[in-house]
Amino acid sequence: MLDKVRQFAEKYNMFHSDCTVVCGLSGGADSVCMLRAIWELSAEIGFAVEALHVNHCLRGDESDRDESFCRELCRDLGIPFTAVSCDVKGYSAEKCISCEEAARELRYGIFRRYTEGKLLATAHNADDNLETMLLNLIRGTGLKGMAGIPPVRGNIIRPLLSVSRSEIEQYLKKIGQTYVTDSTNLTDDYTRNKIRHKIIPLMKELNGSLTETSVRTSLVLRSENDLIEAEVDKAMEKRFQGGVFTGLNGHNEVIRNRCISRFLLEKGFPVSRKRLEECGRIAVNGGKLNISGNYYLVSDGKVTELKEILPDTCNDIISRELKIGENSIFPNAKLVCELVNCENLKKSDFVHKNLTSYLLDYDKIIGRAVVRNRKYGDKLRLSGRSFTSSVKKIINETIPVSLRSTLHFIEDEEGTIFGEKIGIADRVSPDETTSRLLKITVEREGMECMI
Repeated sequence: MLDKVRQFAEKYNMFHSDCTVVCGLSGGADSVCMLRAIWELSAEIGFAVEALHVNHCLRGDESDRDESFCRELCRDLGIPFTAVSCDVKGYSAEKCISCEEAARELRYGIFRRYTEGKLLATAHNADDNLETMLLNLIRGTGLKGMAGIPPVRGNIIRPLLSVSRSEIEQYLKKIGQTYVTDSTNLTDDYTRNKIRHKIIPLMKELNGSLTETSVRTSLVLRSENDLIEAEVDKAMEKRFQGGVFTGLNGHNEVIRNRCISRFLLEKGFPVSRKRLEECGRIAVNGGKLNISGNYYLVSDGKVTELKEILPDTCNDIISRELKIGENSIFPNAKLVCELVNCENLKKSDFVHKNLTSYLLDYDKIIGRAVVRNRKYGDKLRLSGRSFTSSVKKIINETIPVSLRSTLHFIEDEEGTIFGEKIGIADRVSPDETTSRLLKITVEREGMECMI
């Protein structure tokens, strides 16, 4: 296994003699294996090794046990050790996000602070990479997503990406090294764990070498993606000047759309396959497309640029990023989002008898979601229906005139997924695979509003 790590690190030029590598150490098998492997390689190559443990304080005595284990391991190996605690629950409540998202944000914030001028090694392995590839496939992705986890990104290196979880466990057993087990990894609470514990075992029945095959596939896809990105670099240098694209219509659709994608992401706007296809058509044929809020992509077929068009000339689109908790875009009204585990709800909760709240599958939301008002051309394929409905027609037939201008809508990167008093999109409807639900309630002037 050590030879495999050494060869993979050399391929991606991860280590050099004058660097310091900080290992993200949780105490689990993966991170302990990585620490031991890097520690051994440091003696050969001549770089410095440190360890950093983040205590999320979510599992009581078990969290403290993990920190103590990591501290003792590093003391035995003579590796400088730092432990940092964080209040995940408090941060989750403050930011109105899930504990899972809060833990990730806090962890990587700590990583950035403590690894400035150094390399950060994380213990993602080949099985993690396979899970990521499948997760991206399920959610819908292009070549970049299917390539999986990047071996190097900025100052982050992942030397175990070619090593399977079984190889890690065999290595630790061979050298007599113990590790701790996070009890939450044994459950099916989250989508990734469902993939890990249910889907992948079935796939391995069809291909016993699934993990090894996925490593080769990932590397091939990443090489091909790197080639495309190099062409995008050239196109951006040639076609993008002063915040404006000129002559983008002369490029292949793949290059053209990736240029637009890179530009929108740098501006902080969500992108999706459908959105990029629309942007690409406008770059070639001319037109105007609302990107978010008051921002529009505008093109005459030759020059393409992002413009802010104020409300008095763009039908007064109001848009805010959707967050867990209260969302407010209208006076005296708010849309409240609550993230709940499916197991905490009864079957009857899925039947909206009083029509006071809606439940949708949180993990089916694609990319960033926004809450906004109604906009021209809104369409929605409602849950349980095989056809797409015009929002304008539904509103005109069923909703009082006094409410029409302040109806709430939710949109992700693939389109509209919720309309107040209308319903949820079929593609985000809960089913037997749902683990996390987004409960949506609209309140007006302190009273819960029927939707």
